[in-house]
Amino acid sequence: MGRRVRYSSEFRERAVRLVSEQRSEYESEWAAIGAVAEKLGCTAESLRKWVRHAEQKLIPEAQAREAERERLKQLERENRELRQANEILRKAAAFFAQAELDRPRK
Repeated sequence: MGRRVRYSSEFRERAVRLVSEQRSEYESEWAAIGAVAEKLGCTAESLRKWVRHAEQKLIPEAQAREAERERLKQLERENRELRQANEILRKAAAFFAQAELDRPRK
């Protein structure tokens, strides 16, 4: 077994950022990880773990944004339905008011 090397959190963040920036230049994420790991002098497996950990930290934020987006869509849909219902009620009230005026008096 080899000697365990401790990398600073800044180094890890920089490595993860490099992988995300250079991902499009390679055919797969693993290829990008391997290339960045070689450049930085760490193992590809360590870098892969750092990338997965960073992704896991982003999941709650992404879920919160998605929930907020879904709630906004729901409220917009409800708003649209209420506007349509108000328009229908307004037209019905006008129709019945006109019918009342056209009705002969006793």
